[in-house]
Order: sequence, then C-alpha cells, then structure tokens
Amino acid sequence: MPPPPLRVLARAHWPESADDGLPPLAGFTASTFNPLVAETAERCLRAHYGPAPGPGPSRTALLLTSGSGDRATAAAIDAAAASPQRVPPLLFFQSNPNAILGHLAARWRLTGPVLATSPPRPAVPGEVPADALELAELLLADGDADQVLLIAAEQADRTADGSAQTDHAVALLLTRA
Repeated sequence: MPPPPLRVLARAHWPESADDGLPPLAGFTASTFNPLVAETAERCLRAHYGPAPGPGPSRTALLLTSGSGDRATAAAIDAAAASPQRVPPLLFFQSNPNAILGHLAARWRLTGPVLATSPPRPAVPGEVPADALELAELLLADGDADQVLLIAAEQADRTADGSAQTDHAVALLLTRA
C-alpha cells in the first residue's frame, strides 16, 4: 500500500529578499551552512507554532537533505589539518550534519527521528528533492512521527571570479493529508 499523501502545514525559505542576512548561531563557526539550516527551519516552525520554545510539535521528525553538504566546514577542516596548529574542536562538531538538527530538536523540544540525506543532485532553489518527500511520507507512515520538518539546503558555489552566489534553503512542515 502506498504511503499517505502529504499536507504542508507551513513553508519557509531563505533568502526571502536580496538583503536577507543570516543571524550568527552560537557554537557553529566557519560556515553559513548550519545558520542557513537553522534560520530556515526556525522560520517554518514559527510560521506554524509561533516563537520557540512555546507549545508546539513534539513527535516531529527532522529531515535535512543537501546535495552539496557543508562545503565550507569541510574546507576549514582540510585547511586546519594541513597546518601545524591544532584543529578547532567546533569544526569537528559542526561537520556532522546531525549537529544542527540536534540543536533544532533541543530548542523546539522535538522528539521524532533525525535524518540527514544527500540526493544525487543539489536541490533547485526553492524546491525539495522528490526522494526527500518520499522519505517524509515513509516517516509519517511508519508512525514514529506525526509531522516532518523537511529542510533542503544548499551552499552557494563560487563563481570564476571568487565571488559567492547565494545560499538557499526551503523548509516544509509536513503531516499526513
């Protein structure tokens, strides 16, 4: 039997405008990836539940999908490991994609499963990969969660002149239809 269709309870994206800035996130350094995931997820949860940590979702699964992952942290770890100096411990902590999901789970008191996946190709800005939506359907169908917070996040590529394009992310709060 196919899993039940999904209903979108809330949606958020980053950036919302050309001058949208990512707020700093304590404990996460050297990269925009984790602040990008956190800010987009927070916008989505606030759209449905109001400010944290009010009453809100408990049995909510967290699902992060990113084709590129946190390239900036990987580069910072490579550079630090190549130098004669000690590698900062925060780089190892934030190199695990589940670290930001744990941060969100603790802040919002979420008790569902936590997963991070990598689709074959990075997501198109504003879209969620189809395989991530299928996984969200399965998480709801198996009964371990009543909702899924699905975040698709991609760090920007560098252009030939070294300037960065814009990071982008979309978050969907999903439940059964």
